[in-house]
Amino acid sequence: MYILNIILQSQQGSSSSFFIMMGLMVIVMYFFMIRPQQKKAKAQKSFVENLQKGDLIVTTGGLHGKVSSVDDTTLIIESEGTRLKIEKASISSDLSASLNKKA
Repeated sequence: MYILNIILQSQQGSSSSFFIMMGLMVIVMYFFMIRPQQKKAKAQKSFVENLQKGDLIVTTGGLHGKVSSVDDTTLIIESEGTRLKIEKASISSDLSASLNKKA
């Protein structure tokens, strides 16, 4: 903010420099905040759509399990002998990918 004040004071009375600085701030905010969040959401959506039988997953509630069947909006997972039907939206991450990274 201090640099912005110096630039604006050096231009005294010029409202165009104010709009230029505001525009630059919006552009910086887009590239550092909005765009990475959109990329992450797109990757999550792609991951959920490409789930297959046998994948190891973690739900947002922290439940670990193995996918046993996939429907349009739901999954059936097996976790320690228990079969649970969950929504695809509640899947947080791919456990098999993180296990393969460590190996």
